[in-house]
Amino acid sequence: MQNIKVDEALWASSMLPEGIVERWFISSGATIKVGERIAEVRIEDALHEIIAPANGRATIVAAVNAVIEPGSVLATLDGTLRPG
Repeated sequence: MQNIKVDEALWASSMLPEGIVERWFISSGATIKVGERIAEVRIEDALHEIIAPANGRATIVAAVNAVIEPGSVLATLDGTLRPG
């Protein structure tokens, strides 16, 4: 199992220590592919897309409107599949 986290670098120019999960482009339990857009988070006034780091079945951990911090787990990825 792999965690899908919010990249801490997204806060590089932010004054606020937290953000918000704006929306999910997938549903919990969906099979996703590496590079697929899976979520969007808001940090201050900027929206950032979260991209799937690998193939597998995603389980959403952070709901829409959840407050997140750098490194927060957004979802878990089970049964990582090989690209191909």
